[in-house]
Amino acid sequence: MSALWSVGAGLLLLLLWVRHRGLEAVLVHHRWVFVCLFLLPLSILFDIYYQLRAWAVWRLHSAPRQHAQRVRHIQAQVREWKKEGSKRYMCTGRPGWLTVSLRVGKYKKIHKNIMINLMDVLEVDSERQVVRVEPLVSMGQLTAHLNPMGWTIPVVPELDDLTVGGLIMGTGIESSSHIYGLFQHTCVAYELVLADGSLVRCSPTENSDLFYAVPWSCGTLGFLVAAEIKMIPAKKYVKIHYEPVRGLQKICEKFTEESKKKENSFVEGLLYSLDEAVIMTGVLTDEAEQSKINRIGNYYKPWFFKHVEKYLKADRTGIEYIPSRHYYHRHTRSIFWELQDIIPFGNNPIFRYLFGWMVPPKISLLKLTQGEAIRKLYEQHHVVQDMLVPMKSLEKSIQTFHVDLNVYPLWLCPFILPNNPGMVHPKGDEAELYVDIGAYGEPKRKQFEARASMRQMEKFVRSVHGFQMLYADCYMTREEFWDMFDGSLYHKLREEMNCKDAFPEVYDKICKAARH
Repeated sequence: MSALWSVGAGLLLLLLWVRHRGLEAVLVHHRWVFVCLFLLPLSILFDIYYQLRAWAVWRLHSAPRQHAQRVRHIQAQVREWKKEGSKRYMCTGRPGWLTVSLRVGKYKKIHKNIMINLMDVLEVDSERQVVRVEPLVSMGQLTAHLNPMGWTIPVVPELDDLTVGGLIMGTGIESSSHIYGLFQHTCVAYELVLADGSLVRCSPTENSDLFYAVPWSCGTLGFLVAAEIKMIPAKKYVKIHYEPVRGLQKICEKFTEESKKKENSFVEGLLYSLDEAVIMTGVLTDEAEQSKINRIGNYYKPWFFKHVEKYLKADRTGIEYIPSRHYYHRHTRSIFWELQDIIPFGNNPIFRYLFGWMVPPKISLLKLTQGEAIRKLYEQHHVVQDMLVPMKSLEKSIQTFHVDLNVYPLWLCPFILPNNPGMVHPKGDEAELYVDIGAYGEPKRKQFEARASMRQMEKFVRSVHGFQMLYADCYMTREEFWDMFDGSLYHKLREEMNCKDAFPEVYDKICKAARH
């Protein structure tokens, strides 16, 4: 009884404090209070629901039987839209707050919403080494499904909640991308419902133009209803080698050298300042030295980027064996390093041991509850951007990031970019090594102004024939956007497939200049 009185008194004091400070002030300046008390428990309930649902679907084998019926329902909705006179653009009916992108999709309110409830793993074909999935299958769900069978996918982008559809229609990358390319390059076929309601399968040998045009199109060519993704044999551990490097030139040389080595299963860099970094290389293995196993994904473990920083501070190299699934989702618990701005004490050992099992809060719930004040604050004083630039421009790119943003850590992830048709390909005729530079956090540059600074960054990225990931805020004009991306195949197909009245152009869907 006394415990209940204590809880009640605590809640009463909290409410009085909130009333005194004002709800908006608390949500903006003490957001951790709301996140810890409400969003973390809600996130746990979300996870439990989806895990139970995935388990039930797998046990009952209902997904393959219901998939065709669900696709027919999507086709019926599209045909109904046509009967109504095709007066509005179409888009998926999935609420904007459920997506991992921080952008608020206002178009959902004015477009015709097509409900797409497709979130199941459909088939694991061990002979072909291909897994067929629906678009709302998440990375956490897929690896949990495949790993016990001895399989994984070649590119497992960070964060559990990233979906197959988002990674295809946008893009995805991981530290294995220097071998396999972006997420789209590991896909062997897509199935889409087009603007006329027809169902089409495309691959490199079947409707190949559509196959190469779908990635980066952000759902403006049709509705993705299934995808086939390559599988590779899974191994128990990733043997990680940590190496601190100092001096920008040496960092770039070392990172480039390791990225070119195909014997490295994984290559990643964390840049903690302009001239301090830790370069990590990894190989898949089934054997491990027991004393060097680090189950970094356990809730009470230090956040990964903080763990890596210890090697820099101690100025020593190191080797660890991380269980494969823990490695694939190593940045999930801290949302890279974004969670330190939301829960400043989140990496404290006491918090980790008591409440770490509830972390991280769902990004979708953070978006749903952020409010206009926080959204504007983040837009003006916070950066979440991934710029893909040629490896040969790495040093110049890091210097530009430092001058225009001054955000650390920076995430460095190499990838091979093949010369395939579509919106994103190298300037020359051959595949080229690129690097993703990820900046997430509060810029320390004096007089930082979001629009001006980002336009300066976008101009630089265009000048080196780089690309901006489209999940983030984009400030380019239409001409600048199509200077960065190759729209020739995309526009040709939009004309041929009568998409112009059915879906907005990708620029109008994602760029601020078009949306405001």
